[in-house]
Amino acid sequence: MKLSICFASLLYLAGSCSGLLAFPGAEGFGAQATGGRGGSVYVVTNLNDSGSGSFRDAVSESNRIVVFAVGGVINISSRIVVSSHVTIAGQTAPGQGITVYGNGVSYSGADNTITRYIRYRMGRSGDSGKDTITIADGANMIFDHVSVSWGRDESFSINGDVSNVTISDSIIAQGLETHSCGGLIQTDGGVSIIRTLYIDNKTRNPKVKGVNEFVNNVVYNWGGGGGYIAGDSAGPSHANIMNNVFISGPSTSVTAFTRGNENFHAYVSNNYYDPDRNGVLSGFILSPTTDNYSPIDFQSTRYPYPTVKSLLNPLDALHKVASSAGASKSRDSVDNYLINNELLTYGKVGALISDEKASPINGPGNVEGGTPPRDSDNDGIPDDYETAHGTDPHSNDSARIASNGYATIDIENYINSLV
Repeated sequence: MKLSICFASLLYLAGSCSGLLAFPGAEGFGAQATGGRGGSVYVVTNLNDSGSGSFRDAVSESNRIVVFAVGGVINISSRIVVSSHVTIAGQTAPGQGITVYGNGVSYSGADNTITRYIRYRMGRSGDSGKDTITIADGANMIFDHVSVSWGRDESFSINGDVSNVTISDSIIAQGLETHSCGGLIQTDGGVSIIRTLYIDNKTRNPKVKGVNEFVNNVVYNWGGGGGYIAGDSAGPSHANIMNNVFISGPSTSVTAFTRGNENFHAYVSNNYYDPDRNGVLSGFILSPTTDNYSPIDFQSTRYPYPTVKSLLNPLDALHKVASSAGASKSRDSVDNYLINNELLTYGKVGALISDEKASPINGPGNVEGGTPPRDSDNDGIPDDYETAHGTDPHSNDSARIASNGYATIDIENYINSLV
C-alpha cells in the first residue's frame, strides 16, 4: 500500500500536512499532489496523435508542466500513458480548450499528477473492456474540472494499490452500453470525490470499496444498476457520504443507494433524493432509518478525512455543479447538453447511450481552437502576463522561485491565475 506521509493511519488516514497545495483551493486526499513542480515546461503546439509538440509526447516523460498553445480535438488511436510528476494545465488552451478523443488514458503509476480543465472522451472506437481513465496503482493525484465520458468498460476507475486521490468539480458521464458504468472506486488508500456530476450511467455512480469520501456530488439518471453502490464484499470499507444530490431520470428504476452489507461502514448525512421525475425539485433528505439506504453499518460520527473546507447544502451543491463542473472554462457542446438539456430538466430528460456519435450527442463536436496569446520566449507564459508581473517576455524564466512557495514562479502562478 502506497501511503502519503500526509496520512498516518492506514484505516482512517487521519491528519493532514501543512505543505503546499496542488493549486490554491485544492481539497481532499489528493490536495497536496506536486505535479510537475520544479520541472520543465512543455508547450503542446499541435493536435497530432503523436510526435513532437503533441499531447502524447508531452506526458510521456516525468517532471513536466504541460501547457497548450492550441485548442481543439485530439483524436487518438491508442491509449495515452501519463507519466509521474506531471501537471496538465488544460486551462491554458485557447478557444474552447482540449478534448482527447479515442482510446482513453492510463494514469497507472502516475504518482504526483495534477490534471485540470481537460476532456477525456473515449467512444466506440476505443478498445473493448477499457476505461476512459484507469488508475491501477499510484499515489497523490488530483483531477479538477475534468470531463470524462464514453468508457467502454468504466468511465473513471480506481483499483488496487492507489492512495491519496481527489476528483473535484468534474463530470463523469455516459458510460457506453451495454456496460454503461460511471466507475469503480476501490482502494484503502483514500479517494475524495467532491462536487462532481455522475450522469447517464446505468450503474456504479460510483461503486465504492475501501476508504472514500463522497461530498457535495450530484448523481442524475442512473439506470437499473444503481446510483451510489456500497461495496458488498467481505473486506471493510469506511466512507463519509455527505450533502449529495440524487435525482432520478427517465432511465432510473431503482433507489439511489444499492447493495452494501455490514462490512461497509459509513457516516451519512444530509443527502437529498428526488425520485419524482416531475421537472421540479421536490425531493427530501434521506434518513438512515428509512429503506432508502442499502443495508450498511451506519456511523454516528464522520471519519476524520480531509473533506471540504466549505460544505455546501445539497441544493447549493447542485447549482454549483450545474454552473461549473467539468472543463467549464469554456464548455463544449457535450457538457452543455448534459447540463442544460438533461440535468436541469430535473428528471424529464436523460438517456443511456451505446453510440456517442448518434443524436443528440453527435460525438465530441467542434471544439473551437481559438488564438493563443503571444509568447515570445516559448516558456508557456504570455508576454502580457510577464510584462504585467515584471519579468522578461524575451527570456525563459518559468523556473524562478516564488515568494508564495510555488517552485516555478511564473508558470504555476500564471496557470493558477487563469481559473
